[in-house]
Amino acid sequence: MGVNVSVVAIDAGNSKTDVALIGEDGTVLSTARGGGFQPPVVGVEAAIDVLAAALDRAVAELPAPPTRNGHVSACLANADLPVEEAELAGALERRGWGSSVEVRNDTFAILRAGVDEPRGVAVVCGAGINCVGMTPDGRTARFPAIGRISGDWGGGSGLAEEALWFAARAEDGRGEPSELARALPGHFGLDSMYALIEALHRGAIPSARRHELTPVLFATAAGGDPVALALVERLADEVVAMASVALRRLGLLEEEVPVLLGGSVLAARHPQLNDRIAELLAARAPKAEVRVVSEPPVLGAALLGLDRTGAAPEVHRRLRAQYV
Repeated sequence: MGVNVSVVAIDAGNSKTDVALIGEDGTVLSTARGGGFQPPVVGVEAAIDVLAAALDRAVAELPAPPTRNGHVSACLANADLPVEEAELAGALERRGWGSSVEVRNDTFAILRAGVDEPRGVAVVCGAGINCVGMTPDGRTARFPAIGRISGDWGGGSGLAEEALWFAARAEDGRGEPSELARALPGHFGLDSMYALIEALHRGAIPSARRHELTPVLFATAAGGDPVALALVERLADEVVAMASVALRRLGLLEEEVPVLLGGSVLAARHPQLNDRIAELLAARAPKAEVRVVSEPPVLGAALLGLDRTGAAPEVHRRLRAQYV
């Protein structure tokens, strides 16, 4: 006898993909992990092949072959615009993985994982920065979140670039003195910003390693450096600006509502950043409850799938209990 899969839940980020197959009663039937989802780099079909490989591994872990797959709930990185969500949904539909497909940006998975009902706002700060909000009646608030051309500032990559800019100017005299001029090159065992600039420019230090400088920035801020601390406070301003705009669009500024923080930068719980976010948001949305999301995003993808299928509350509770 086969297994009925009610929801195929997919959470796919730039670096990894998680798949969970959910039964009709909310039981997690199997899970699998795969590589990153990067359609801008490898193309849509090759990126979906990565999802397919993870799904195949999840299916192989089932106690019996699936008799049917129900709804596919896919929360995907690089699905930044509704038109991209629609294009990716069409590509998934052509694979025939389920009877219906819904694609959302992966930030929605983080939001839904952290709330008992689809109501609230999430700000994610990892390599980049993004914010989404949603309400039970289906309304959403979101931003393009594709970089400077869409008005974004922040994220780990952006912070590293800013830290390098200020450190370079601190060393050569164009800018305010800062401990960053010593701390950033010191992280790589170098004795000056000039040496670090040369190493990055000529490839002796791969560009991909710049992300390592974000924790150095926070450590320097924690030591009291004014330049580093100003960058951290600016990021807090950006997080609160995005969250408060999303709350206003959804009419939630004056209501008790969760504002969830996710992504590697916010999940690190740097006091200078997270405490400042709570302080600023309290002035703009005094009833908002700020907390860091600890639940895995694939849970959010699965819960969104159960929302779509109209599953009973006890099914949602059973699913969530398996991720506690």
